[in-house]
Amino acid sequence: MPQRNISPERQGLYYFGMLLTGVGLLLFLSTFVSFISNFGDFTDFRGRSQSGMMRAFGGMICMGIGQFIMRLGRSGVAGSGLKLDPQEARRDLEPWSRLSGGMLRDTLDEAGVDLSGQSKEMPFDEQLRRLESLKRDGLVSEAEYAEAKRKILQSIAQ
Repeated sequence: MPQRNISPERQGLYYFGMLLTGVGLLLFLSTFVSFISNFGDFTDFRGRSQSGMMRAFGGMICMGIGQFIMRLGRSGVAGSGLKLDPQEARRDLEPWSRLSGGMLRDTLDEAGVDLSGQSKEMPFDEQLRRLESLKRDGLVSEAEYAEAKRKILQSIAQ
């Protein structure tokens, strides 16, 4: 059974990235608040506009770096694309697979339920129905149908 716990380091990276993204968003949005609060006041326009642009670009850079750090925390080094080892990527991403739609599959795997449809222990009546369907669709000849039916019935007699 694979380990499903996320390491404290990766959790810390994820939350740090989230914090950095939030700070970047606040910096970016503060530009608009500053613009609205000083609307019509053109004293030191050049200084305030440079300050606003620096906050806006700094905020965008912080958001980008924060998103990258969150991806590192969520996916690990291999899962984020920095390390191109597919086995390690699967191992890094495994704890998050439950959050991205893998919960049902993981639960069925843990319960031992196989939904692939390739079960070797298919009930004989289902085998006969499928065989009959193949014959009806013309994919199996009459002789092949009779031989396969005989084998199925022989296997349940044993």
